[in-house]
Amino acid sequence: MTLPLTLPAYERAAMEVLPPEIAAFLFGGAGSETTLRANLVAFERVNLIPRAFGAHAATEVTLFGDVYASPILVAPVGYQGVFHPDGERATARAAAALGLGYVVPTLSSMPMETLVDAAERAPQWFQLYLQPHFDATIALVRRAEAAGMRALIVTVDAPVDGVRDRQIEAGFRVPVHIQAVHLNQQSCSIPRSSQYAETKGWHALERLRGQTRLPLIVKGIVHIEDALQAKRIGCDGIIVSNHGGRVLDGTIAALDALPAIVDAVGSSVPVLFDSGIRRGSDICKAMKLGAQAVFVGRPVMAGLAVAGENGAAHVLRMLCEEHQIAAGLTGRPSDF
Repeated sequence: MTLPLTLPAYERAAMEVLPPEIAAFLFGGAGSETTLRANLVAFERVNLIPRAFGAHAATEVTLFGDVYASPILVAPVGYQGVFHPDGERATARAAAALGLGYVVPTLSSMPMETLVDAAERAPQWFQLYLQPHFDATIALVRRAEAAGMRALIVTVDAPVDGVRDRQIEAGFRVPVHIQAVHLNQQSCSIPRSSQYAETKGWHALERLRGQTRLPLIVKGIVHIEDALQAKRIGCDGIIVSNHGGRVLDGTIAALDALPAIVDAVGSSVPVLFDSGIRRGSDICKAMKLGAQAVFVGRPVMAGLAVAGENGAAHVLRMLCEEHQIAAGLTGRPSDF
């Protein structure tokens, strides 16, 4: 098939090929989608300043001991099997082919072990929801360690599902043949707010810090005090994110929260960014404001929906190329 030629064209094509309820799940946000829109508009307010003649942009980045070709990681989008039968296997292979990072979601429809093998053991991270019982959390961590995951991302901004009007009106339900395979074990579940009380939030995260040698990264931080608390308990990284505008509508745009958090935690804790990346120039803008790398979700899933592994790889390649062009035209990344 002829692949779309631009990143926006992939989104339009995905809207056409996906059933309406699946498209609503992918592209929708919480409530009236104010935050979803704010995440995108925030990038429009940040300007890049070109340098005369530009410069060669070396886009490689080292994260927790591994070198990646570009500061782009595939975000941990759940239930990727609803977008394409190859699901997470296709996106993992696409990321590996381009030398990019890949994050295996808790809500993956394929086992982490399968994804490590599919990507020929390219570096992968595991995204973790704290479980209602700490033993269940540790069981997932031990499984991630055994599978060779290179880091743990603990998502802390979604103790409950957001109220997603577009998704509700479209009638989205996870199809019965799509299972969150990492939760198909005794006492593992998608946490809810009442269960978070039992895990005691930060206390559970601090206990987890003492139970694994993997880098521990906290995802879903937009408040300075939360960033400082993550640093105090010894977390190795912070991801500034509002869950792509999918949990609480009316929150601060993730990009607007980024500079203050970078300033607050200082250089000792890497700060990464998620929520609203749509173009390679967006990556430069996030890095200009202090992010060391970014996560991309919806654009990659659009590529997956349109053309499976080839579509996901094509989207990632365009993002890499756009980022390299923007980085070159605005000076070396170290000039930001």
